[in-house]
Amino acid sequence: MNSKLTAGPCKRSIWVGLLFALGLTMDVCLAGTGASEPSSPRWGPFLRRPTAGQKAPDPDGFIQQWLILEPIPANGLTDSAVQAAVKKEYFPGQFTMVPRDGQKVTVNNAELTWHAVETNDYNVNLYYFAYGLGRPTSNVLFWAFTIINCPSEMQGVRLAIGSNAASVWWVNDKEVIGIYGDRQTVIDDGVSRRLTLKKGANIIRSAIVNGGGATDFCARFLDKDDKPLRTFTVSLGEVSQP
Repeated sequence: MNSKLTAGPCKRSIWVGLLFALGLTMDVCLAGTGASEPSSPRWGPFLRRPTAGQKAPDPDGFIQQWLILEPIPANGLTDSAVQAAVKKEYFPGQFTMVPRDGQKVTVNNAELTWHAVETNDYNVNLYYFAYGLGRPTSNVLFWAFTIINCPSEMQGVRLAIGSNAASVWWVNDKEVIGIYGDRQTVIDDGVSRRLTLKKGANIIRSAIVNGGGATDFCARFLDKDDKPLRTFTVSLGEVSQP
């Protein structure tokens, strides 16, 4: 399996901090000239609003489009703590709904929103997702959702994931893999048993729990020969424009 690590979080944080500072300076200049400010969240160089329609995975098979719910408070990264956190019902339809971009749910009397995102890289940077929305980044749980569309039934495939920190994953409403503890994102760090993806739409759900600091995840499918699966497309439904 490929053991590529994510870019060093300290180095990446420095560069992104500089980019955010530059972005703030540009906003001040725009305000001074009467130009309008962008209304989309500040996600830095890592995330953007996805385009409509269906998208193929990247050349290495990584899924780049997701719906992500704003973070929910959660504590603990052990197997038992994470399982308890992800099995708790925070909102109705948590394990059955097909969320929409901009849809809102209520958790502990707080209104949280689902956001459609597309990553420029193989991984989804949840730290800057939350930071850009003014949400907490530590001791939180993120729900992630996507749909992959297969042209035919695909047998013997495996879901391969990495996350910072712990995460639990479901395919077509069945739990298939979980990784635990305070860990860095490593490609194919966790690999499910052999699965069958059905022809048409297949639903992928994930819960990522972060203790503190950087947080992100990556996911792809491996074929029966453990090579990246690329013969599917990703769709998030209708994506609203900022």
